[in-house]
Amino acid sequence: MFNTHMLSIGFPAILASSVHDIKNSLTTLRVLLGQLEKIHQDPRPTEFRQLEFETNRMNNSLMQLLTLYKIDLSQFSLAIDEHSASDILEDIVAQQSTLLSLSNIQLITECHGDLFCYCDSSLISNALCTLVNNAQRYCFSKILLSAAQEDDYVVFCIEDDGKGFPENLLSSDYKQLPQVNLANGNTGLGLFFAETIAQLHVQSDKRGFIVTDNNSQFGGARFKLYLP
Repeated sequence: MFNTHMLSIGFPAILASSVHDIKNSLTTLRVLLGQLEKIHQDPRPTEFRQLEFETNRMNNSLMQLLTLYKIDLSQFSLAIDEHSASDILEDIVAQQSTLLSLSNIQLITECHGDLFCYCDSSLISNALCTLVNNAQRYCFSKILLSAAQEDDYVVFCIEDDGKGFPENLLSSDYKQLPQVNLANGNTGLGLFFAETIAQLHVQSDKRGFIVTDNNSQFGGARFKLYLP
């Protein structure tokens, strides 16, 4: 007979525990991959670079799930500090550029060196990395990653030359849990996470938010993250 006692602790808690286990296994996998790369240095097979990218992408996704779980339980707080916007962009480029070059996709960055913002840089970087990765899947050949000052906000922007966001991802309400579309693999989870994290950034009477549209200067999708 099936024992329902374990379910009494709640499925979200079981899921969070499983995610922790997966992250531990993924950490081991990344260490082993690093050891193999040292053995095969000259030349390093392109498969290693793709494996490194995919493990980083999985790690980012697991981090997002755990963060959302802790936020739901009111057990999460931001690590706010002053950060250079250009440093955040450089971190994203370091994680994304290798596979983008393998796919012949140009990643362009634009940012004034003296632009600073108050944020949890690891979460902002995580959110933007996920959305750059999504842009890579749907663009044709070009992605622009930029940061600029707009009134009282620092705005991180991702633009591409693809077909643009589908209609269901142009909604202004990102607070609802996304609906999984197994046909195209587009869940909207990255946008949901980005909006959730943006909303946690508050300064005076202003709160962070995101905007999606198809007004990219390259004719495709445009994502903007506003931090007060």
